Amino acid sequence: MKALILAAGFGKRLLPFSKYMPKPLFPIGGRPNLDLIIQNLIDAGCKAIIINTHYLHKDIDSFINTQKYSIPVATRYEPVILGTGGAIKNAADFWDDQPFIVINSDIVTDIDLRKVYDFHLSHHYPVTLVLNDHYKFNNVSVNREDFIVGFYDSTITPGVSSSQEIKNKDTGSDYIKKLAFTGIQVLDPGILSFIPDNRFSSSIDIYQGLLFSGNKIKASVLNNNYWKDIGTCESYKEAVFDKMAPDAFKHKWSAHSKKKISSVKLKGDGSDRIWYRLSSEDRSIVMSDHGIKKSDGVSEIDSFAAIGRHLHSKGINVPEIISYDSFSGLTFMEDLGDVDLMTVVSRSGNFDEITSFYRSVINLMIKMSVAGVKDFDLSWTYQTPYYNKDLVFEKECRYFFDAFLIGYLNLDLSFQDLKNDFIHLSNRAVEFATDGFMHRDLQSRNIMVKKNKFYFIDFQGGRIGPIQYDLASLLIDPYVNLPSFIQAELLNYAVKKVKSFIHIDPDKFRTCFRYCRITRNLQILGAFGYLSKVKGKTLFEKYIPAAVKTLKHNLLIFDNGEFPSLKAIVKNIQEEQKREPDKSDGKWLAGQYGGNNCKAYSD
Repeated sequence: MKALILAAGFGKRLLPFSKYMPKPLFPIGGRPNLDLIIQNLIDAGCKAIIINTHYLHKDIDSFINTQKYSIPVATRYEPVILGTGGAIKNAADFWDDQPFIVINSDIVTDIDLRKVYDFHLSHHYPVTLVLNDHYKFNNVSVNREDFIVGFYDSTITPGVSSSQEIKNKDTGSDYIKKLAFTGIQVLDPGILSFIPDNRFSSSIDIYQGLLFSGNKIKASVLNNNYWKDIGTCESYKEAVFDKMAPDAFKHKWSAHSKKKISSVKLKGDGSDRIWYRLSSEDRSIVMSDHGIKKSDGVSEIDSFAAIGRHLHSKGINVPEIISYDSFSGLTFMEDLGDVDLMTVVSRSGNFDEITSFYRSVINLMIKMSVAGVKDFDLSWTYQTPYYNKDLVFEKECRYFFDAFLIGYLNLDLSFQDLKNDFIHLSNRAVEFATDGFMHRDLQSRNIMVKKNKFYFIDFQGGRIGPIQYDLASLLIDPYVNLPSFIQAELLNYAVKKVKSFIHIDPDKFRTCFRYCRITRNLQILGAFGYLSKVKGKTLFEKYIPAAVKTLKHNLLIFDNGEFPSLKAIVKNIQEEQKREPDKSDGKWLAGQYGGNNCKAYSD
């Protein structure tokens, strides 16, 4: 038995993702689909395989050359695409005197190819096409004896289920089935004489000619197998899910049976990721969809998985990353429930209890900073490996200016008006940094509470940076809006706690904290402006007044002439808030609790 894998197509329905990766190499659960097909053919007893190529053919060649298969696997480049029929004829020198298999490279299936081949050997007809019932693709007409009698028959309504018996009004013939071609076929070598040399041809056209000349084509009808065409982004994602979700449950609970998995979409946040809770029996896990990867290099999902597993290995309270697929963007992880720190604070109303919550979180934060920096690989970061003055200037200060002052408030300002203040802030924010692992977005909606324990999530923006920044993120968080006296008490607690772990100068630690408090506040307002104006997520607007008020208050602490331009602008903004509470269609709505999470990272 020999086989041809059809892999020359452009993958147009998968653009833009197929621009840098050919469709046959799209991974299913971490393995290129082409590899899965090759292994299925080997398991079926195939002795040699040839793959026709055209688009991004060098990538397919490179992949095949790195593999060590137990049988010969070769590629054949087509300078001009020859079509399915032309590809079969172009491999004429490869075939022997035995029937051979032809299979599309864009299907995922558990169909037993050996049984298909043996079925073909059991009859004397030149072609066997494997069919199944799939309402989207049911356009092959099959009679009662499982012989194919037409392709794309215009007299039959597309999409009809195979369970319906349909009558052709013109011929009076009865068709009991209308099925989908799976992209798997077995052919006798004699079929080559029906295919023209050196030009484009469709195998379906060839088969229609066979039927017209009186030949019969046999259908192998299989309806109890898994089959998925991955020619579209939606179907590709479905195929990855179908493979990875059951495996994730099995990995988490080894005794888990293959029961139905239900999916419920969870409330979103500021990012473009989509979250789901998957349930089977009485167990659940969470899946995040980061989107199909658009380019080479480290992506958000890569950082999320690598950093998450690193922190988990260090004993930090983060969700277990069960499995993930970088290209498809799917990640499966431990389910931490729906209760976050913002929720427990809003339910409490007791300052002593709230302070106790935050002390526990600060203890975990310090542990994460100190333990997380050990063995931290800078290649895991998808944004920047360090939080430094250049990042502060471009991704905090300029982000605030572009996304909030100009993009959201439409102020008539020049960046030069604030440049000196921003340069000063960028230098001072890192001058006395106590560097460790930095979460980068440590606020109340990124801290989950499960069985009275706190867990950190959304650490994909992590890098090396000042613990003071994470502390500032936690304390000035507008979702909770902690009173100033609690912030001061928690700062004192944090200084003492950090000092018990590592050597610090308390005064220099506090100085860095004060500047990080400003940079974080700028990032928050930039994110709220971007999410509200550009992404249309207006729920973030209700937190803008609190963030502006906090920024003004913390700027006034610098009474030695620092930040004169920034102080003046923020003062004017707050005065405008007071004069026009309904400004810009409700942009100054009040409110302390509720809403979504700020995930609009600016770098």
